[in-house]
Amino acid sequence: MVKILEGLRIVEGSAFVAAPLAGMTLAQMGADVIRFDRIRGGLDNGRWPVTDKGRSLFWAGLNKGKRSLAVDMTTPRGQEIVTRLICEPGEGKGIFLTNLRVRGWMDYPALKQHRPDLIMMSVTGDRSGGPQVDYTVNPAVGFPMATGPEGSAGPVGHVLPAWDCITGQQAALGILAAERHRRLTGNGQLVELALKDMALAMLGNLGIIAEVTVNNYDRPKMGNSLYGAYAQDFVCKGGGRVIVVALTQRQWDNLKAVTHTQVAFEELAVKLGVNLNLEGARFEHRHAITQVLKPFFDIRAVEEFEAAFNERSVTWARYRTFAQAVREDPDISVDNPMFSMLEHPGIGTYLTPGNPIAFSDAERIAPVRAPSLGENTDEILSGIGYSDGEIANLHDDLIVAGPR
Repeated sequence: MVKILEGLRIVEGSAFVAAPLAGMTLAQMGADVIRFDRIRGGLDNGRWPVTDKGRSLFWAGLNKGKRSLAVDMTTPRGQEIVTRLICEPGEGKGIFLTNLRVRGWMDYPALKQHRPDLIMMSVTGDRSGGPQVDYTVNPAVGFPMATGPEGSAGPVGHVLPAWDCITGQQAALGILAAERHRRLTGNGQLVELALKDMALAMLGNLGIIAEVTVNNYDRPKMGNSLYGAYAQDFVCKGGGRVIVVALTQRQWDNLKAVTHTQVAFEELAVKLGVNLNLEGARFEHRHAITQVLKPFFDIRAVEEFEAAFNERSVTWARYRTFAQAVREDPDISVDNPMFSMLEHPGIGTYLTPGNPIAFSDAERIAPVRAPSLGENTDEILSGIGYSDGEIANLHDDLIVAGPR
């Protein structure tokens, strides 16, 4: 955790990926992020993956560095607690992050009555407030129909919730932008970000909307090729699989040199009548290029060329499973300053990432574990003015929960 955002406090009411990721991103840069949940736990309290005892590794991963308040929001007293927490006066406070369907007492107009300069970041499914998740947005915008083996017909969904991840980062950015605006003008605001809009924006940013509109081209499946340049996967002797990439001229030259195929590619370029130094030409003639490179990999195990590839700065990678990556990649270890071995109560000790951003003028601090549900309830209530007796009564009346 880098404490570059120390003094900033965000109250988070959230579930699943995008909003919790936004909160964790800010927490890992030093903001005080308080997550409130129902007493029995939020929607993602038991989200897979889980341990054999049912503890959510998902929760532990996306709530690092936060504090946890467990409260019954169906009661007026519980609603008062959450409102008081969100709207507490003070510099750097009055910031609310949510992707819940807030209505009535917890919507922006209602909360703004208690703090006129409130900043509220609302992450929604689509721009109309409809329910969407990454696994519905992705098919809707077209990516699964362009993913999969060349010539295949069925859609291929992606295991990575990309739009959730990007939306989480954009939500964190939106909060910081709104907070800067408030410091300059004194004005808070409602900031809205829809998961589907994030996907649609990237569809346009990557040129795909223009490609359909201007070129009248609907991109088909291309397997593991790199659209517009050269990349291909190869099965090596012994069964290992790698991918090589030649997007730039330097990458192309390095790949030819280390595979001793310069002359073969000069001959291929003459035969095809094209300049293979152009990345578009490499894409268009990717199958012919692959046939030249394939014999190199057919007769060599990965271990026989990996040192040469690295020395020559070839852009390449092994294909690994998650387990292989964790076991084999030195970047997934404490050698990488982003990682620490951290104990997570009820789960165990395992390699845990902190903030991936390195600031030259702020210390990188080891990651802080996620709280258990309601772990910080009493200190949070005390911090917003509840007395010890009032806190005890709230526990007795089952308005709040957590360790006493």
